[in-house]
Amino acid sequence: MKQKKTRVAIQGIKASFHEEAAFKFFGKDIETIECNSFKQTCDSLERKESDFVIMAIENSIAGSLLPNYTLIREYNFAVVGEVYLPIQLHLMALPGVKFEDIKYATSHPIAIRQCVDFFDDFPHIQVIESNDTAACAKRIKEEQLTDTVAIANTLAAELYGLNIIERRIESNKKNYTRFLVLKQDKTEDLKEINKASICFQVGNHVGALSKVLNIFADQDVNLTKIQSMPVLGKRNEYYFYVDMEWSNMEQYDKAIRQTLKYTVNFNIMGEYLKNDKV
Repeated sequence: MKQKKTRVAIQGIKASFHEEAAFKFFGKDIETIECNSFKQTCDSLERKESDFVIMAIENSIAGSLLPNYTLIREYNFAVVGEVYLPIQLHLMALPGVKFEDIKYATSHPIAIRQCVDFFDDFPHIQVIESNDTAACAKRIKEEQLTDTVAIANTLAAELYGLNIIERRIESNKKNYTRFLVLKQDKTEDLKEINKASICFQVGNHVGALSKVLNIFADQDVNLTKIQSMPVLGKRNEYYFYVDMEWSNMEQYDKAIRQTLKYTVNFNIMGEYLKNDKV
């Protein structure tokens, strides 16, 4: 009997950076479920139309994708992994198109922002925003646009048969995006865990947050990220999203137990294996 492929919901279409991140984490033998928005990826997982969601959570230039933190918390999905993807952006066009033929360049707004230095040198090229990097490449192929280039990854060039006419046009060559891997339920069979994503609130009084942070410091648990988000409709109330790493599991467990005394709405969003190779 043929084994069913793992189904991974991605925001965007095939050959988008989300699909590239999914391939990096799961390998290429997966079925990607294309979704128009991050909310749609969550709906797909909730309806069991996919087994996992891969979701961008931060970019080293553009910063955190704040709405995605809210989605993970509201859907109550488990974070079961992470993947870091270097964002390499290329200019691609139909075969035979030369650089001097180009009048328009099209891509996702964040990708465009990452290439502003390049386009400053070519003011005659009109830059047009679109909803997805790979979709821009697909449109050039389908509509046979000879005056337009897409800014996308090599995966998109290969899939849609485009030529890369200028490589690595991103301004910052150390640009990467971190993606989280989400599942409906926590995975109990993870043999090795050394990283966690948690969420909590603290009282609005002097030293409330520092007390919690000091508990982790005392137990040698390294906090790698803290992100605050206002609680909707409540003044001066915040959710704190914290990523942490440890080398001693007992110390991590002890820190979590102690933290519970000083927090409300405490939630371990996921415990997983650190995977920060770019």
